[in-house]
Amino acid sequence: MSARERILGKLKKADAYPMLEPQTADYYREMSPVWDSETARLQHWVRAMRAVKTEIYWVTRDNWTDALVQVAREKNLRNILLPRKTEHGQAAEKALQNSLPDITLSGFDRPIEEWKHDFFADIDAGFTDVRCGIAHTGTLVLWPTPEQPRSQSLVPPVHICLFDTTRMYDDFYSAMQGEDMVSDTPTNIVLVSGPSKTADIQLTLAYGAHGPRDMVVLAVLPEHLTPADLEETA
Repeated sequence: MSARERILGKLKKADAYPMLEPQTADYYREMSPVWDSETARLQHWVRAMRAVKTEIYWVTRDNWTDALVQVAREKNLRNILLPRKTEHGQAAEKALQNSLPDITLSGFDRPIEEWKHDFFADIDAGFTDVRCGIAHTGTLVLWPTPEQPRSQSLVPPVHICLFDTTRMYDDFYSAMQGEDMVSDTPTNIVLVSGPSKTADIQLTLAYGAHGPRDMVVLAVLPEHLTPADLEETA
């Protein structure tokens, strides 16, 4: 009898006990923070994201394109990658063209093999929307699509995103349930908690090593809140 056969024989004779399904919902209900108001939850999210060098601009549904133009000017962006087939991409393109006529606007409108070098060498920033946010960890969930692939947020040195803050969950489990990730998920989702960073070399923190060095969030406020409500203690 071989060693393999002896091991398998012992395993077959061993008592087998069914594994109990973990009570995931109960765990998160006990472990997740509890905020006494929507404002407090947003303030926690702001603190968590700014702690890792995320730039946040408070905007409304009517003026977020003004903030986008402002960011493009302040960072001297020359070439921005837009999701041109989406509503937010079209609004961004119109605003940027009107305010910054010399800027170059690109999109995923041809096979990547035809412009791979330009993509990695010339694009200054990628613009996307955000599916939802996670307050506990200060995270944004990106939902890649053919019109807005994940490389749009991962390759350019600056990532600008539009986030409706009313789509905020307490923790990742709540986001999974609320967005029905079990049955309706793309090939991948991207969880972002600030710009790319690493401390592999001599434990020195460096930004932009494996992705964007700058992350800018255009955070759309709930209608009943103002920037002052969130900045007082954030």
